[in-house]
Amino acid sequence: MKPIITLAALLTLIWAAPLPAAEVVNISYVKSPFNLQMIVMKEQELLEKELAPLGVTVNWPEINVGARQAQALATGDLNVAGVINTSSAIMAKGEGYPIKIIAGVARPSDVFALVAKKGGAAQVKDLKGKTVAGPKGTVLHNLLAAALQKEGLNLSYVNFVSMDIPQSFAALQSGRVDAALLAANAVISAQKEGAKVLTTATGLVEPKLVIAANENFITRHPDRLKAVIAAHDKAWQWITENHEEAVALGAKVQGLSLEEAEQLFAWSHFTQRLNASDIPGMEADMLFMLENDIMRNKINIRDLILPMALE
Repeated sequence: MKPIITLAALLTLIWAAPLPAAEVVNISYVKSPFNLQMIVMKEQELLEKELAPLGVTVNWPEINVGARQAQALATGDLNVAGVINTSSAIMAKGEGYPIKIIAGVARPSDVFALVAKKGGAAQVKDLKGKTVAGPKGTVLHNLLAAALQKEGLNLSYVNFVSMDIPQSFAALQSGRVDAALLAANAVISAQKEGAKVLTTATGLVEPKLVIAANENFITRHPDRLKAVIAAHDKAWQWITENHEEAVALGAKVQGLSLEEAEQLFAWSHFTQRLNASDIPGMEADMLFMLENDIMRNKINIRDLILPMALE
């Protein structure tokens, strides 16, 4: 006789069956240095609204370091790097990571700085033989190399310790390091405590912050990619139409005064797309990183940039 499956047993089997995986876009939430478009996009749920008609939700893991975002894109843990510096993207592409730039964010040359501890080095050349903390494989790493090169030195003349910006700031505060590579409100806070800005990125390197995505995500989900760009652009539109409210929101999220937030807004030089002049600049950055052993493999910069990311 064939076994009889009761209705109750059938329902138990159905309920016990694994549910299909939820459709979700994993995009890193990067608030620092002062990524106002990203803050607005998340706080106002603009991306959620763009993806809702597709039946897709949003997950916002906080990953601030560019190199870690690139690794997460490579493994598929991230679909989109919400804000990443082009130096990290170039290095990632050089290592064969499936990454492409899909939009611009900012050119914040005044936001990034090399900062000496209170009572410490007065000039960049005074850092010879000293310990400097900062995030490896980022535009700040490039800044340190460029600042030393200007003084006839190179990275081998300092003891470089790789740390995230919050860790670098804490190490600077405690005096465990002689200098730190900091950005935005960390620079402002360090100055308040008596630390000295030895140099900003201005005139040394041109930081470019962008949005990047996993190539598989770009190919398989053009509708989701379109939603990310639409949310990014709507965030900027709202910022331009509601400047004071936008800056106040950024101040609240970052724990800043309105005056500090306005200063960071002015320093950030926001943009929604890259332009043709950014390409030779990125090529120069790549050559600089190759010459200073910050990256290993040369790439074609144009292969890194999706056409929609250009003006």
